[in-house]
Amino acid sequence: MSLKAYIKAIASYLPEKIEQNDKSKRLTKKTGIYERHIVGENECASDLAFNAAEKLFAQYNISRDSIDFIILCTQSPDYLLPTTACILQERLGLSKKCGAFDFNLGCSGYIYGLSIVKGLIETGQARQVLLLTAETYSKHIHSEDETVKPLFGDGASATLINAEQTEKDGIHSFVFGTDGSGAENLIVPAGGMRNPSIVTEQVEQVDDSGNKRTNYNLYMNGSEVSKFALEVVPSTVDAILKQGGLEKDEVDYYVFHQANKFMLDFLQQKCELQGLPFWNCPENCGNTVSCSIPLAIVQLLERGEFQKLDCVMTVGFGVGLSWAGCLVDLSKTM
Repeated sequence: MSLKAYIKAIASYLPEKIEQNDKSKRLTKKTGIYERHIVGENECASDLAFNAAEKLFAQYNISRDSIDFIILCTQSPDYLLPTTACILQERLGLSKKCGAFDFNLGCSGYIYGLSIVKGLIETGQARQVLLLTAETYSKHIHSEDETVKPLFGDGASATLINAEQTEKDGIHSFVFGTDGSGAENLIVPAGGMRNPSIVTEQVEQVDDSGNKRTNYNLYMNGSEVSKFALEVVPSTVDAILKQGGLEKDEVDYYVFHQANKFMLDFLQQKCELQGLPFWNCPENCGNTVSCSIPLAIVQLLERGEFQKLDCVMTVGFGVGLSWAGCLVDLSKTM
């Protein structure tokens, strides 16, 4: 028997404040995003991750002492340094013997996180890992930029992954991809070390439709990002199926990054997954970046709209440009 990593429990948290999108607008009808949860002025990624983890501990009666590693995926950390995961170790009351670090990825981040955790567990470096995702993209977005504001919401997730003695893989068939030539299509240009805030003037731009943003806000070239997703996702799906030795109808559920309904409808068609179980439900939270796949899994588990979840395909794609996918067995999820 070998040590294999399995998802044992998963929980999510959304901020209390809700912003409604204008249902009469063409963009709302096209994206299928009707409302988004947005953090308060003093609410940060660590606050969302803390609440998701506390919900997980309470809901599944998990001992904090059993956690020997905490990993946080975020692109909106509380500070440039220290790493937010270290702050969360103390705030969550986890052992000082617990490893902790952040990593910076967007919509593919949850898949990368699962890969890192699998490596830690299956090489014997950890037995029970808390994988967190938390994003406050609303803090990156200009309040008068209607090209991106109606798309993105804030949120967090907590996933407990532990070691099982078995020969059957619980998380496997990973496929990764990166195309840094598209980095400028989804970017916050200023505020990092390349264009530090101490010397970089804030410059406001207004487009022909009156949308405003500065070089400190999120910029997205929507057409190029959509084009990229439609190019890489179908081949990623095929590569995962090949690795897993599966046909399309042998996957119990397809859970992709919940970018928006229009893109997911198009991807389902492009990947030839019509008629197969395919999660497409961004209407109440929008695009929550690295949180969107675990949020979708929580929604799926709560609604119980499935026969079995022994083999679930997850695919994330977005900022980087970066993409990744894998198969997960959710049958051992509490």
